[in-house]
Amino acid sequence: MNLNQITVPSLDVSKSISFYKKLGLQLIVHSHARYARFVCPDGKASFSIHQVEALPKGDGVWVYFECKDLDMYVEELLNKGLLFDELPNDKSWLWREARLKDPEGNQLILYYAGENRLNPPWRID
Repeated sequence: MNLNQITVPSLDVSKSISFYKKLGLQLIVHSHARYARFVCPDGKASFSIHQVEALPKGDGVWVYFECKDLDMYVEELLNKGLLFDELPNDKSWLWREARLKDPEGNQLILYYAGENRLNPPWRID
């Protein structure tokens, strides 16, 4: 089994498309106003947006995008006008992360974990 895609809710798919294109995803499907799908620039994962009548309550959706040169990538996004809630910093779980929200409030975490992504020191064998 392999993860194919993540889909996030949106009230305004067109606004979300603009945001995710600025984030660096490549739009590959936009067949109607209620749905769009992107491919990530590295790897084979895809990411989609689906129009909903109401957004989920509470913490909502959290999506992690791995970036090899996180600090440089965040700098590029800042220069494009994207606003971050948290700039790149090292976490106790051995990942370096930056956080921002999409137009609908979905939490996006851009991160780099290297070997610790799948093999942290506390991994269960």
